[in-house]
Amino acid sequence: MTDTQQPPAATRYSSSYKALVTLLLMLAYTLNSADRQVVAIIAQPMKVDLGLSDTQLGLLVGTAFAALYVVSGLVIARLAERLNRVVIVSIALTVWSALTMLYGAAANFIQLLFVRMGVGIGEAGCTPPAHSLLSDYFEPSRRATALSVYSCGISFGYILSAIVGGYVTLHYGWRATCVVLGIPGLIMAVAIKRLVREPRLGRAEPRNAVAGPPASPDRPRLRVSEEFSELAAVARTLLLSWPVGNVVLGVIISTFAAQGSWAFVPAFFKRAYPLDYSTIGLAVGLAGGVPVGIGLVAGGVLSDFLGGRRARWYTLVPALGLAISTPLYVLAFLQTGWQAAALLLAVAGFFGYLSFGPTFGIAQNVVAPNRRATATALIYVLLNVIALAFGPLFTGWLIDRLAEVNFTHTAGHGVFGWLRALWYAHPSGGAFQTMCPGRSPIAAESAAVAANCASALAQASRQGIIVTVLIYAWAALHYLLGAVGLERVLRDASARNAALSQP
Repeated sequence: MTDTQQPPAATRYSSSYKALVTLLLMLAYTLNSADRQVVAIIAQPMKVDLGLSDTQLGLLVGTAFAALYVVSGLVIARLAERLNRVVIVSIALTVWSALTMLYGAAANFIQLLFVRMGVGIGEAGCTPPAHSLLSDYFEPSRRATALSVYSCGISFGYILSAIVGGYVTLHYGWRATCVVLGIPGLIMAVAIKRLVREPRLGRAEPRNAVAGPPASPDRPRLRVSEEFSELAAVARTLLLSWPVGNVVLGVIISTFAAQGSWAFVPAFFKRAYPLDYSTIGLAVGLAGGVPVGIGLVAGGVLSDFLGGRRARWYTLVPALGLAISTPLYVLAFLQTGWQAAALLLAVAGFFGYLSFGPTFGIAQNVVAPNRRATATALIYVLLNVIALAFGPLFTGWLIDRLAEVNFTHTAGHGVFGWLRALWYAHPSGGAFQTMCPGRSPIAAESAAVAANCASALAQASRQGIIVTVLIYAWAALHYLLGAVGLERVLRDASARNAALSQP
């Protein structure tokens, strides 16, 4: 990039300061991910303690979290286009961290449900304003990399939640885990408020000469009557363009598979292998954290590097990654030893998460600077309402039905036999629930029944998760289709945003 394409010197930040901002926001997202994942990490002891079904666990992990996200996420994003984004992130961090600590006081499913809904409202205030902030710190050719580093919070949060959660759960119980994971957020909220500055909207856009009159990207006054038109404009940009719409579909579908499968991975390791919670936390945390973080960064760096030559690589990199990860995930859950399963999960996670940075890089680049928080919020609303709300619920529902089928051995031969058995299975009042109270084989009346309960549940968990991870291949297809016409869309958006950002 030439000197004429740089932002004005008065608004230029040093590389070290931009790195600090990225690190702080990534740490906030780490705590966001940890507090979001904690229910999945403590699912099995919570299930036994409160007598929950896997369907109820799926509701807690996904549906309850997403229940009010559609409203809060968009409202907070629209406020972030006008108000101080740093303050919004700090307040949101405080709210969800305090509510995470309240998990430990819940005595039944209903109480957990309402607290989980509150956590979802709080966490809606993290990523949309954070993406908007980073887009005003980094120019378009570096945004996918910056957003990939930020997205590493997904993996670091999973590591934190799994390892710390597993250890604390083993020694002090699942309730103590909620308190321990909630405290750091209160500290980080203060650090972000004191150290991160609020940049001008559109300050990182290139200043190259473009056709058309300049316009100001400054924040307009809040007018409720205009909010729906703004949301509609963002939705048209993201959903009605062939390449961008396919990218959005790709991330929604892949996140559905990820949320649905990983919600039950810790429970699967407990059910399928003779491991304690601390070992499970370490194995699952490292397998689902470290390689995923490397994949997130690699996806952003690789797509920025290749995308500088041909923009279509911003979708081809995710397509290739998801296509490679699908068979690796299936192989992982077919393993009889937990070490091989964890290793294959790690490799699959690296390839599967190459997509996040390029996806949000495209989303931030195709919308105007004063619509970027809204763009991220709209995608996250779709991710939460579709992927998070229904992914874990789908897998949990499937596991419950498969457990009933496996326990009673009612499945016929072939695919149609299994489908018929699943359709007529009654997990809410069948033999599995009756003979395995609380779905816990420990509570069964005899050793023979206990063994049958454990075997049916372990087998059902493996089968249900495998069905879910096959959905990754569907997501890969949409990323591949998104390569058609992407270069033109990004070129037109770059010219338009450069015009809007002229001082």
